[in-house]
Amino acid sequence: MAPKTKKAKTPERRGEELEREYVIPLRASMHQPSRRRRAGHALETVRRFVVRHMKGRREDVWIDPRLNEHIWERGVQHIPSYVRVKAIRFEDGLIEVDLLGTD
Repeated sequence: MAPKTKKAKTPERRGEELEREYVIPLRASMHQPSRRRRAGHALETVRRFVVRHMKGRREDVWIDPRLNEHIWERGVQHIPSYVRVKAIRFEDGLIEVDLLGTD
């Protein structure tokens, strides 16, 4: 009997470009850290979410300045409860995270 070849579980492979849209909840970042650390904690939440869902590494995630400004828009204490983002993983492993809906 011939050995079976392994097939990819998903149609996209590691070497190809992958683009997805996510709604990332930031409500936990409102309650967990102290008031003066909420915006920074929200950015770390975005980074952790993208690493988990796009199967990347933390140092390969690039957050767009518009997303950063959107989170910091109302100051360090009053962050949005969620953000809609578009994440693109390129062939070299770099993951770009951009704010969705602003062009």
